[in-house]
Amino acid sequence: MNDLDRLQGAASKTELAASRKLALRSNIPLEDALRTTLTTSAGDAGLDHLLDQRAALRAAEAARALARRTARDATREAARVAALALRRLRQEGAPTAWRGWFDGSAKPNPGRCGIGARLLGPNGAAVELSQAAGYGNSSEAEYRALILLLETAVMHGAGPLTVYGDSQVVIDDVNGALADSAAVLRPLRARVHALLAQLPATTLRWIPRHKNGEADALSQRATAALAEEIEALQEGSE
Repeated sequence: MNDLDRLQGAASKTELAASRKLALRSNIPLEDALRTTLTTSAGDAGLDHLLDQRAALRAAEAARALARRTARDATREAARVAALALRRLRQEGAPTAWRGWFDGSAKPNPGRCGIGARLLGPNGAAVELSQAAGYGNSSEAEYRALILLLETAVMHGAGPLTVYGDSQVVIDDVNGALADSAAVLRPLRARVHALLAQLPATTLRWIPRHKNGEADALSQRATAALAEEIEALQEGSE
């Protein structure tokens, strides 16, 4: 920091304004005018003492400002973490003894369907399912994956059970009114409700796609296997 910057940093707004007027009136550099003004303000203590004192005050204020920003940032981060935890709890709910994930895909859409499901139970019980599921659109594939998962849960006597899926369409359709359901999905919806009647302690929850990776991988595996099988049949018929 040069002398001019040091003098300007030490001067109050009033002292800076007075120094500028002095520089214009006396036709002297601003640095000299500041030195004169601040020397007058320093009195018997001297200019150097004044500059040191005000530098210490600025440093203390900067430290307080940093502490305030740090505390504010910490508060915001704590609020962000709490909001994230609350959102996760709303999405995923409290842990249950059994948990299941489902996913389905159609390639193209509509096209050949592959479905995947994963069921986890107490004491490390785990079931993974991956299979072809005929022809349909992506919502039909998702529904068939959910049916596969619920059928498996019934076989294992799973409950209480929380089911997770990334298809907002299917989750909303299952939880919504029959009148709002698309005609093509109603038979699938009826099957899901029949299975849920056998699993009374079951909750369906939507999760983002990136949290449904394992079920997605199972459905994609089924789609890929079906494509390979069709390709092999085509090559065999040539």
